[in-house]
Amino acid sequence: MDAIAGDVCAAGSRCRRCCRGGYTLVELMVVLALLAIILALAMPGFTELIERQKISAATADLLAAIRLTRAEAIRRGQRVDLVPADGADWRSGWIIFIDDNDNRRMDAGEAIILVHDAVARGIAINSALTDRSATYLAYVASGRTRTNANSQTPQLGHLSLSLGVQQRRIIINFLGRARACNPLVEAACG
Repeated sequence: MDAIAGDVCAAGSRCRRCCRGGYTLVELMVVLALLAIILALAMPGFTELIERQKISAATADLLAAIRLTRAEAIRRGQRVDLVPADGADWRSGWIIFIDDNDNRRMDAGEAIILVHDAVARGIAINSALTDRSATYLAYVASGRTRTNANSQTPQLGHLSLSLGVQQRRIIINFLGRARACNPLVEAACG
């Protein structure tokens, strides 16, 4: 009996099973089950990695804005303010501007230096600064912070960022210098 074209395998046998290409449904289901198990095991670590990256990015952006505010005050020789975009909550983003009338709010005609969008969803930012009457940082020409009530009183303290178990803190010292740290790792992050 002659073989029909396509029935002969490369090895010379005539079985149809060895001539078929592809995988069976059972084989595909086993592979999918194994992938699901591996993903389920890796997902918590992946979520933590994403949270760590989000909070690191938000901390770096806010720290850069604080440092830019200080640098612009020194460069321009006048007061420069950093305030939340909505006037109350740092999560809404922030604005660096020249506060001509010292009211800690962006008004028409005041020069804008930088506008930053809202931070990633879920990030909380809390401030504990000298002047708690309003949320702001003001730098003067000497590079020091100041409160709105008194130009001789520094606006020092910290901004705390958190997302899930991740935490970061930006500390502003007496001279107006800012640094970032991780309170979960560094004891001096107080």
